[in-house]
Amino acid sequence: MPLFESSHPLIAAKMTKLRDVNTPPDEFRRKLKEISFYLGFEATRSLSVANKTIKTPMGAFDGVKIEDNVAIVPILRAGLSMSDGLMELLPSASVHHIGMYRAKESLLPIQYYNRLPKDKTCDVAYIVDPCIATANTINAVVSILKRWGAKKIVVIAAIGSRLGVNRLLELHPTVEVFIGAIDENISETGMIIPGIGDAGDRQFGTMNDDIPDLLPSAALSPENKRKRNDISSPGK
Repeated sequence: MPLFESSHPLIAAKMTKLRDVNTPPDEFRRKLKEISFYLGFEATRSLSVANKTIKTPMGAFDGVKIEDNVAIVPILRAGLSMSDGLMELLPSASVHHIGMYRAKESLLPIQYYNRLPKDKTCDVAYIVDPCIATANTINAVVSILKRWGAKKIVVIAAIGSRLGVNRLLELHPTVEVFIGAIDENISETGMIIPGIGDAGDRQFGTMNDDIPDLLPSAALSPENKRKRNDISSPGK
């Protein structure tokens, strides 16, 4: 099942609070963390386990331990609160940040940070990002993780547009998606409607904190091409 859309009443209630324009940043972060925890509980259901024998106060017990090497990959900056929720479930998982922002006019993703280690990969990578709108950003990150060598990739998002989710699954059919809600509409500027707004701004109280787009001449200059190639390499 590549797509899991939650129908749980607790997540629906928390999503309503997340959507509410009057929800302050501290509560927005809390609700996003809680939603991530519950979605992560479902997303981790297929993790591989190995036998482990322990001793209880009353004797021996044949239990299990998680066998998969797991990585949590938050997309900066909006994915930070979500990674907190997932780390409560997977405290031993490694965390590798990837920084992306969307160019204002083209809506194409631009990478500015990448901390994937060069010397190791993982069995399962959980990408966490609140919104799948056009899916340009999430598709780019999935491609980065595939090149890195992640054996299995799972996307956990609070909300998505129908268009964005379909695009993600069309381009990456082996990826599993766990999501709190899917809205049918998306604006010309790439915002989910009715959605939750800009999840990064709402988490950190930085409304209208626009990042200027790259000028075409600067984006195509040899110097900037080298810089962008550098940040695309794991471990940079």
